Amino acid sequence: MTDTLIVLHTAIAILGVVLLILAAGVEPVIALVIGSIYLGLAAGLGFEDTMTTVAGGFGDIMTEVGLLIGFGVLLGSLLFSMGALQKLVELLLRALGPTRLPYALSAVLSTVFPSIYVDVQLVLAAPLARSAAPRLGRHGIAMMGGALTAGILVGYVFVVPGLGTVSIAGLLNLPLGTMLLYGLGVGLPTAVITTFLYGRLLRLGFWSTEKDEVAAAAADEREAAAVAGASGGGGGGGSAGDEDDAAEAPAESPRTPPLPVSLLPILVPLVMIAAGAVAEAAGMASPAISFFGDPAFALFIGLLGAYLLARLTLGGERTNSALQDGLNTTGQILLVTGVGGSLGAVIGETGLEGVLAGLFSAESGTPALVAVLLAWAIAAVLHLAIGSISVAAITAAGILAPIMGSLDLPPQVLGLAIGSGALFALQVNSNFFWMFQSLLGVTTRGTLKALTFVTALASVVSLVIVCAIGLVV
Repeated sequence: MTDTLIVLHTAIAILGVVLLILAAGVEPVIALVIGSIYLGLAAGLGFEDTMTTVAGGFGDIMTEVGLLIGFGVLLGSLLFSMGALQKLVELLLRALGPTRLPYALSAVLSTVFPSIYVDVQLVLAAPLARSAAPRLGRHGIAMMGGALTAGILVGYVFVVPGLGTVSIAGLLNLPLGTMLLYGLGVGLPTAVITTFLYGRLLRLGFWSTEKDEVAAAAADEREAAAVAGASGGGGGGGSAGDEDDAAEAPAESPRTPPLPVSLLPILVPLVMIAAGAVAEAAGMASPAISFFGDPAFALFIGLLGAYLLARLTLGGERTNSALQDGLNTTGQILLVTGVGGSLGAVIGETGLEGVLAGLFSAESGTPALVAVLLAWAIAAVLHLAIGSISVAAITAAGILAPIMGSLDLPPQVLGLAIGSGALFALQVNSNFFWMFQSLLGVTTRGTLKALTFVTALASVVSLVIVCAIGLVV
């Protein structure tokens, strides 16, 4: 098959999935499988290899994030049942006010708590975002979703130890200290400015509660539950159990633990994961450190701690009820996330990565601004096609590293341009897209706004900043 046909069929598959979901109302799982099968057959993989790749992609994603999702959703459900999230939201709202909360969230997630494991960040932060959303007004879930997107993914590509940042620095032989300094200078303003611009668009009617949020028709009944009714650690519209638990307002129980104690199941895993990442970066890795710093194990420790706290304070019956609610939500999230990984795996088998690499070249003496735009475009196109921010960043850095000497651009600025492009328009061929949809309780249309559009906006905002840096450095 020619290179042109590979690109064409990939574009048809991705666009077809979006149209099936938005225009025809097809369930995402079915639409994703249809898109995967079409692309596999059109690209010449054959019937057997196409289905093998679909199944293999599902399994690979489950290996990578399955336990993280399961443990994270159950942890969120237990914390909610103990009132920890509600108490934290009240504390943040008293300290910051509802208008400042999204900005604080995006700033903190992008700088203070950037993570190699964005999936962990998402499963831990999503319940908090959903709990706070009703206090921000009619478009609260949209605003908090955009703040999550800006915070988590901007930090991922610009701030150490984000995997995209570390990968770019390694391939371009950039010291991590240098990348951290420049990355903070781009990442923080990008996250805050993106959140601000997105908020202005929401005021202009960019968001439709009825079309962009799951089960929006039941909003009147949920409002009686105030903060509790809009949270619950999972997506897909939640379950009746979520709303019943919310209405009980467990945060008011005198037996719930103090807030600092309630948050330990979140804080301890974050410390374990961060310590493992720092030890590895410092060359102090060992089997024991790798074990205790493993994200799945760290989240399990958090889940175990939350379970014991809930048993002590709420009793066995209410604890088991909270776990059951979490388990009911987990299955849907795992299925749609895994099938999203299937589409990505089929795209990988088409050889598209090599096709795109061959489309770009650079000549000696390219001006700095043109070099920034070139690096951004390469990473952006790769991300749109492949569906992985980290793979797009790594591939773009691999393409540009050999010609870096011919570009009139400091390597740190080149790295920032690659990160900016790799952030562009995360969409349906990424498993993160479907995790976000389910965990935030928004529709596919809503996810395209709060995630795809926001990453595109953040990419453009950061590009302007990187261009300015490229002109003065």
